Amino acid sequence: MNLTKSEIKKLDKEYIVGTYNRYDLAIDHGKGARCVSVDGREYIDFTSGIGVNCLGYCDEGWVGAVITQVMKLQHCSNLFYSEPQVKAASMLVEKTGMSKVFFGNSGAEANEAAIKTARKYGTQNKGDNCNKIITLVNSFHGRTIATITATGQDNYHKYFTPFLDGFLYCPANDIDTLKSLISDDVCAIMMEMVQGEGGVLNLDEEFVQAAASICADKDILFIADEVQTGIGRTGRLFAYEHFGIKPDIVSFAKGIGGGLPIGGALFGPKTCNVLQPGDHGTTYGGNPVATAGAAYILGKMDDEFLKEVEAKGEYIREALLKCPKVKSVSGMGLMLGVAIEGKTASEAVKTALEKGLMALTAKDKIRLLPPLTITKEEIDEGVAILIEAIEC
Repeated sequence: MNLTKSEIKKLDKEYIVGTYNRYDLAIDHGKGARCVSVDGREYIDFTSGIGVNCLGYCDEGWVGAVITQVMKLQHCSNLFYSEPQVKAASMLVEKTGMSKVFFGNSGAEANEAAIKTARKYGTQNKGDNCNKIITLVNSFHGRTIATITATGQDNYHKYFTPFLDGFLYCPANDIDTLKSLISDDVCAIMMEMVQGEGGVLNLDEEFVQAAASICADKDILFIADEVQTGIGRTGRLFAYEHFGIKPDIVSFAKGIGGGLPIGGALFGPKTCNVLQPGDHGTTYGGNPVATAGAAYILGKMDDEFLKEVEAKGEYIREALLKCPKVKSVSGMGLMLGVAIEGKTASEAVKTALEKGLMALTAKDKIRLLPPLTITKEEIDEGVAILIEAIEC
C-alpha cells in the first residue's frame, strides 16, 4: 500500500538530512510536462527537476533506451570499454566540433574536471604558479569545496573554511575589471553564459567575446559552465553557440541525463590530452545505463527541435510580458527568469503550486525551466496559472 503525503513527510523529516526546504508536494508519477501527486492532484511542471527532465516525465523513447540497456548491462566500471559510453561521446563530439569527452556523475564533478584540467594545463605550460581561475560574481558552479569556492556568491563562502585558494572574481559584463585581473598566474576564465542560480542573468555578447579574445591572446583556457544552460535548454545545443565563441572546455550535466545522474566535460584541441591515466577518475562516470539514455536524448537534438525550443521560450516571454505586474523576463530559450512586482518571487511560486503549477525561484526572480518537449496547450495552461498567482 502506498504511503500518504503526510506519512512521506513524517518519514522524510525523521530519516533524511534537512538540506532542502521542500515544497508541499509529494510526486507519485508523471508524463510529459504533467505530474500527479500521491493524493491524486495533477500539476503542470515548469521545473523539469531543475532542468534535468529535458524530455519531460517518462518519455517513451528514453524509457525504452534505458530499460533495454539496464536489462543488458547496468555497470562495468571504466576499467573496461562499453558501447553506450562511446556512442554518447561520439555524438557530443560530432555535434559540437570539440575533441574528447570525460563523463562524470553531476555538474559539480564536471566543473571539478574542468578546474583540474585548467590547473594542470597552466602548470605544465607556464609554471607551478599558473593556477588561478577567474570566475564571475554571482556565479554558481557547484557544492564541492572547489566548486563552491569557484562560485562567486558570498553566502556560499561560510561555515566550510578553509576554502581553496586560487579563485578571482569579476563582476559580470565588466570588461575593464576582467582585464585588470589577468596575470601570468591565471590559467582559465570560467563562466555561465546565463547565470542560473544567480538570477537567470544573461551575459553580454561583447563581454563573452572579449573574455574569449583575452584567452586566445594570453593562452588562457576559456571554460563554459553549461551545466544548466546546455543540452538544448537555450535553443542551441550549448548556450555558448549564441555568442560566437569556441570554449576550450565545456562542462555539462542536468538535461543530458533525462533524469539519471550524469555529467561531464567536453575538451577542445588544447585540452583533450591534458588529463592522463591516474590524473582523474570516477567509479560511476560513463555508466552504460546513463549514457544509453544520454545518447537517446542527443539524438533528439536536431535543428528543428532546437528551433522549437527557442520559439516556445519566446512564446512564454511574450505571454508573461502582457501581465502588468511582470517587470521583465530574462534568459534564453526555455530558461527564463521573471521579475515581478507586488509580491516576492517565493510568494508567487508558492501560490502557483497551490493552483497546480510547479515553478522555481532564482534570487528575486521566478525561474522557469519547462521540459523542452512541453506542448502549447501545457504552456498556455501553466502561464495562465502563473499570471493568476502573480496578480492575486
